[in-house]
Amino acid sequence: QVQLVESGGGLVQAGGSLRLSCAASGRTFSSAPMGWFRQAPGKEREFVAAIGVNTNYADSVKGRFTISRDNAKNTVYLQMNSLKPEDTAVYYCAARRSGSFGSSRGDAYDYWGQGTQVTVSS
Repeated sequence: QVQLVESGGGLVQAGGSLRLSCAASGRTFSSAPMGWFRQAPGKEREFVAAIGVNTNYADSVKGRFTISRDNAKNTVYLQMNSLKPEDTAVYYCAARRSGSFGSSRGDAYDYWGQGTQVTVSS
């Protein structure tokens, strides 16, 4: 059974940093695309970043967030710098069963984590 478990969320002041982790179990994702999405209260889920043969970022986080992976640990990370109050959301990790491209489309992903809350205070 595949599981994705996010960690690293919390409360941070504007301008601060957090690093989210997503640990995968149940299969190896070393070559499979993985991504991060977020959902703020009252808003639809939106794409944040993805990694495959490419890296892909939402315009709103370019230059501030960095996605990376450690294949030996079957883990993907999201380093978030210069955080803003509008980054407040539940952040979800997702993984594709196959393919190579890190897509910005949520329906391209087969597995999802339970989410971790990120709150940025002004």
